[in-house]
Amino acid sequence: MKVFIVAVPLFDKDMAVKAYRLCDRSGDRAIGIQNDFRRMTEALISPGLDLIEQIGIEPFAANKPLFADLNMYQLLVGRPVNVEIEPSKLICVLPGDIPVNDMVVKKCGILKEKGYQLGFEGLPEGINDHPLIAMVDYLILDYLDNSFTSSHFYARTYWPDVNIIFSNVPDTESYDRLASRNQSGLFTGGFYSRPITEGYVELSPVKINALQLLSLVNREDYEFEEMVSIIERDPFLTVSLLRFINSAAIGLSNKVNSIMTAVTLLGQKEIRRWANVAISISLAEDRPGEITKLALTRAKFSENLAQAFHLPDMGQQLFLAGLFSLLDIILQMPMEDALKEVALDEEVKRALLKRQGDIYAVLAFIFTYERADWDQCSIMMIQNGVEFEDVNQAFVDACFWYYDLLDIIGR
Repeated sequence: MKVFIVAVPLFDKDMAVKAYRLCDRSGDRAIGIQNDFRRMTEALISPGLDLIEQIGIEPFAANKPLFADLNMYQLLVGRPVNVEIEPSKLICVLPGDIPVNDMVVKKCGILKEKGYQLGFEGLPEGINDHPLIAMVDYLILDYLDNSFTSSHFYARTYWPDVNIIFSNVPDTESYDRLASRNQSGLFTGGFYSRPITEGYVELSPVKINALQLLSLVNREDYEFEEMVSIIERDPFLTVSLLRFINSAAIGLSNKVNSIMTAVTLLGQKEIRRWANVAISISLAEDRPGEITKLALTRAKFSENLAQAFHLPDMGQQLFLAGLFSLLDIILQMPMEDALKEVALDEEVKRALLKRQGDIYAVLAFIFTYERADWDQCSIMMIQNGVEFEDVNQAFVDACFWYYDLLDIIGR
């Protein structure tokens, strides 16, 4: 299926992910008309819902609720009631300026009866006596919109029981301010993955041990004995490695109970792969869980795009670039300092520090994709000669890979 699709996390006041919001667009639409519904055939397309119906919600939102946008035409033809998705897992988001007539009210009533929740994107007119006031569960307000302050005031005045979602929260300062004043709100935006530009957090002994292993495995060659001694100092890494070597993905007939045996059987290539993933998870233990998911999904997405971006021999470098693109967030120090803690290829460092080179071209595309800036994605694909189907498959495969990964390595 030709579809741009990404699930954006929604956080609560404690930086815990409570839900995801589906951002999608049909790949068959021309650039710049994603909101132009002059043609009825386009107005009825729900590419994200169609894809999720095929492969399930779990790769995108795990066991969390999913917010999905509906326009008036999709609502009137019965979406998403005619889609086989569990109603309790789906919140239907209508545009705030949707024309409200008897049929729209009736269709919304059917959704509520079926167990769906409803949300509005933006403050609707006539909020004090709106026909759908009793049905709406969520109101999404754009923090960067010029009318945000007045919209927030009217929402709290006339719809005090509606849950408010603050979108486009740009930084941690804005998030902290909003979260302190809106204890029950949800928040989305770039605040949780903003680069660290100054400051330094003292690393714990566990993180220092993990970084020693990370630097070791990314050298051209290393001694297994040194690796084993480092792994044995960390209970998580020990358990993770043994679970990994004994998993169905490796397929050994006999169970392995020795760290040295596991390291020897896997060899440098596979042990490097396991270590980069497991250590990244360990390092991010005290950061929001979404950081780990974003880093790992980004790593696999990057690797999967190697062929599409005509870089068939750079899959491993792309994986590492994606994985360590959030190392400053994980270690809470500027990227230049963070990269001194690990041994990385010069091309990977060039991409992460100077934002240059072929590897960065892939990362720049992924950053744009994660923001759901579909027009810019389309332009970048044309510029790099990338086929749509390759991007779609690369992202979906990355989601499945992450979904299966944590069980394999013990998280």
